[in-house]
Amino acid sequence: MKYIQLNGKPVSEVVLGLMRIPDKTTEEVVSLLETALDEGINMIDLADIYGDGQCETNVGRAFAARPDLRERLFVQSKCGINKHGTSFDGKPFTFFDFSREHIIQSVDGILSRLQTDHIDSLLLHRPDVLMEPGEVAEAFTQLHRQGKVLSFGVSNENPSQMELLSSALPFPIVTNQLQLSCAFTPMIDAGLNVNMQNQASIVHESGVLDYCRLKGIAVQAWSVMQHGYFEGIFLGSGKYPRLNETLQAIAARKGGETGLPVTPMALALAWILRLPHPMQAVIGTTRNSRVREAAVASAISLSREEWYEIYESAGNVLP
Repeated sequence: MKYIQLNGKPVSEVVLGLMRIPDKTTEEVVSLLETALDEGINMIDLADIYGDGQCETNVGRAFAARPDLRERLFVQSKCGINKHGTSFDGKPFTFFDFSREHIIQSVDGILSRLQTDHIDSLLLHRPDVLMEPGEVAEAFTQLHRQGKVLSFGVSNENPSQMELLSSALPFPIVTNQLQLSCAFTPMIDAGLNVNMQNQASIVHESGVLDYCRLKGIAVQAWSVMQHGYFEGIFLGSGKYPRLNETLQAIAARKGGETGLPVTPMALALAWILRLPHPMQAVIGTTRNSRVREAAVASAISLSREEWYEIYESAGNVLP
């Protein structure tokens, strides 16, 4: 497993996302965390809304049963999505909330559910158009001073949003969590189709990859096996026959070269990690075998030719 630096700590390129564990037993969560650590994966990703908090509760129970797991893991969670709004007719609704009060209350809830006194990283969960940078800075500064949160990041934010927030923060944004996969590449498409009049040239993300690279902000790719916005898994999908054929062929070649069990899934993750940025890939599996399969990605080196072959096999056309 290869590692990048977050807040001065080495963290694995592959991150174990724990959105899908609300129904898992303590024993199952412990086993999943042990498998991740055995494979060199030392970072987990959560959010206060995953399972309405149950995912964090289940991890907290695992930490209570096995305190050594907490000590060995870099723990990240997210807040900022408020599910407790009430409309004029009494119906519940969800909104984005980067208020000082909500952030501080959210972190206290996260720590309580995780049964820990701190988390290593806190991300703002999607942008809040009503964000007041100074108010966020007050919340972050208090949480950092109290030792409850050691570093901070964002998710799904563009460069101007990060610049606006950074203007008030006394410490750097260390991560940005963004959707990216072989079959979901708007961040890459626009950068390849500069000054063109085709669909791929439309800038959806304001050059966020280049901005993060310039600022040393780690990019954490999520939905790494999805196409579209939660439209399904591209592996084995009839919508992407050429991509699947290419992944199969290159995976077989890499397996022969390295002697490692390289699967199309591992290769798809290696394609993300090949980008010349501080990169991480967040996997969402709950199966130990899939964790082992994904961990192989960090050991795979793709050539420039192989990377572009995979990119074009997903239906992309270079200008």
